[in-house]
This record gives sequence, C-alpha cells and structure tokens, in this order.
Amino acid sequence: MPLPNRLTQNLDFQAQALTLRSERQRLLASNIANADTPGFVARDLDFNAALRQATGHLGTPGATAAGGAPALLRPQATRPGHIGGGLAPHSTGLSTLAYARNSQNSIDRNSVDLDRERATFADNTLRYEAALRFINGSVRTMLDAMKSHTQ
Repeated sequence: MPLPNRLTQNLDFQAQALTLRSERQRLLASNIANADTPGFVARDLDFNAALRQATGHLGTPGATAAGGAPALLRPQATRPGHIGGGLAPHSTGLSTLAYARNSQNSIDRNSVDLDRERATFADNTLRYEAALRFINGSVRTMLDAMKSHTQ
C-alpha cells in the first residue's frame, strides 16, 4: 500500500473517532442536563460498534464500549417509525445508539445516574483530547517530513 494512502487512512480513522467522541459527548451532556426530567431515558453511544460501523469493519454483536461504559440495551421498535424518529440528522443511527441500563429505580422513571454520567463524560473528554493530540502529532510529523526534504 502506498504511503500517502496509509497516512490518509490513519487520519480518516482518527477523524471518524473524533466525530463519534463529539456525538457521544453531546448525548452524555443531554443526559446530565435532563437528570431531573421525569421520564427521561438516558441514551449512550456504543463507541466501539459505532467506530467499526463508521470505518467499514464488521463488529461482533453485543460488543460494549471500552473504559467501563454502562451496559446498553438495544432499542426495539414496536411499530414502524417508533424509535429513531427524533434522531438528529448527524446522528450515528440506531445500530449504535442505545438506552443506558438503570442502575437504580426512581419514582419519576428517570434513568439518568448522575454519577455514572459525569464519570463517563470525563472519560470521553479525555479520550476526545487524546484523539486531537494524536491528529495534531500526525500532522506535525508529516509537516516535519516534508520540510526536511525541501531543504
């Protein structure tokens, strides 16, 4: 495989990861913002499955996100258009979005566990920043390599 293709594929992979981390951050922020909303059901993104789907790799069914992410329940449609009608256009789709499993029952049927959401939010933030640093490092390396050949 030619070198430019490998460099492009590596940056494309990291860009996909960054986009998915951003989407997951949006979902987690929404969960935290709705912690006191009666009947709100927390959502999360199965990052590993979404990344496999975005990069064209076939994943194993039931795979869970890395980093101690909560167990996720796959939504089941009870009638056509039932689930997914309210998904944002930039959403990753139903195959990777799921409901977070309740860690404890609540009277108002809100499934947000604020401690879990905050911890997951912080973990996702660190991973987002790591992906940014990796992309920046890759670009710097490429620029340095180009500069050394032009002198």
